Amino acid sequence: MNISAWWQAFFGILKRELLRFVHQRTRFISSLVRPFIWLAVFAAGFRAALGISIIEPYDTYITYQVYIAPGLVAMVLLFNAMQSSLSMVYDREMGSMRVLLMSPLPRWYLLLCKLTASALVSIPQAYAFLAIAWWFDVQPPAIGYLWLAPVLLVCGMVLGALGLFISSFIKQLENFAGVMNFVIFPMFFLSSALYPLWRMLESSDWLYWLCSVNPFTFCVELIRFSLYNQWNGEAATVVTGCLIGFIALAVWAFDPQRGASR
Repeated sequence: MNISAWWQAFFGILKRELLRFVHQRTRFISSLVRPFIWLAVFAAGFRAALGISIIEPYDTYITYQVYIAPGLVAMVLLFNAMQSSLSMVYDREMGSMRVLLMSPLPRWYLLLCKLTASALVSIPQAYAFLAIAWWFDVQPPAIGYLWLAPVLLVCGMVLGALGLFISSFIKQLENFAGVMNFVIFPMFFLSSALYPLWRMLESSDWLYWLCSVNPFTFCVELIRFSLYNQWNGEAATVVTGCLIGFIALAVWAFDPQRGASR
């Protein structure tokens, strides 16, 4: 099989994801409204309690809006990944997933194309939120927006692969929302998206430990550092390891011979 067939399969899956996103206009609006409410309301409510403090990685005095903005960008990626997983459950019920897996191309490549396409769709949503956050004094350096693009792609694929693995065990579309609520909200709240880890340590040791082993925490930190033109080697290593591990789990779960997807 020549390389053109591989590219054709990738662009076909990417085009399908783009068309699905374009036809679901409410999906784009909801992806912006949700973090916007957190940025405008939640930050304003906690401003008086937290005030202005020294928060990593900037080593300077910053507002709370500036701190939580990268976490809200990661929220956009997280909800888009779960939406993509929902489409996988729908495709499996409608039979289109079976048709996709019957392609002569390897199953791991098809799932990798699905993850990449879903992550690419989420990148414009993240930048649209950052454009709104600019009016709330979230104004990182211009070079940070450039460094952020590959980080968003990798983090989107990590969260998408996790969603694919979980969705492979959901048999009915009606059960998806309930299961995802037990994934999205613990991952978001038990991370450094809203509070720095050292504040978690001041509150509780076990809470700090849960935040420290949460993959979403490292996605948030990688986004936060790259947005301000800094590098976090620990976060990059963990995110890369999670990407490889979650993709392997997703490929294993969608093995028709094993029967996990039935």
